[in-house]
Amino acid sequence: MNQSTKTSKVLTHVFIIVFGLLMLYPVVWMVASSFKPETLIFSSPSIFSKEWTLDNYMNGWNVVRNVTFGQFFQNSFLISMIAVLANLITCSMAAYAFARLKFPLKKLWFACMLMTIMLPAHATLIPQYTIFHNLGWVNTILPLTVPKLLATDAFFIFLMVQFFRGIPRELDESAIMDGCGIYQIYTRIIMPLAVPVLITTAIFTFIWTWDDFFSQILYLNTVDTFTVPLGLRLFLDSQGESSWGSVFAMSVLSLIPITTVFFIFQRYIVEGIATTGIKG
Repeated sequence: MNQSTKTSKVLTHVFIIVFGLLMLYPVVWMVASSFKPETLIFSSPSIFSKEWTLDNYMNGWNVVRNVTFGQFFQNSFLISMIAVLANLITCSMAAYAFARLKFPLKKLWFACMLMTIMLPAHATLIPQYTIFHNLGWVNTILPLTVPKLLATDAFFIFLMVQFFRGIPRELDESAIMDGCGIYQIYTRIIMPLAVPVLITTAIFTFIWTWDDFFSQILYLNTVDTFTVPLGLRLFLDSQGESSWGSVFAMSVLSLIPITTVFFIFQRYIVEGIATTGIKG
């Protein structure tokens, strides 16, 4: 019986490893192709090459005259960090209100907030663009950052509400007896205990904002305001003369920030989503 169990575990692990390697092969091929001359990229599907070069990275970095790919990284980091900070502050405040405070029509407003999760983003696309256009915000980062200051990401509010509800209310009562108000409870009790869900919110906000292509191409029009996804689009020619080597090279560089963030804080993702209270 023990031998059968060990054999089953070995076969399971072998299957998982093989399946994982198959899933990772496209990424590995892209990384290898970023070091190949363009003439050899599609000549062989193998990740090995007879010739290697760094020209793809140098050419890709200087994609446009007077504008390097570093400018695109800077724009993406700026928008992503503003979105992360704004979501952490405003979404946590909204979640704290729904989870802890009492106010008129609380359940109705919470239900309306949840309904926005089910509302397709394309349904509000034209009204939003019209508003931002009338405000003169088109071709600036304001349409991509200001809404975050208004707690518009209902998913993160819901996630935090579920986490805050799991924190014992006795802590609030003890803080009130010590003279704390609702703001002190929020800053001194709730927020320190909510680190896992806050890190989860920060990770997902960063990744989703970094990878966002549709909103950025909608509101950013000039090259100097482009982000990384829009910068990658510059390599693609509709007439079939795309610089695939540069595309792969810059794609590899664009994966480094989100991959680094994910692997550093990955344990908080599961903890933040799965935990509905204080974890001992």
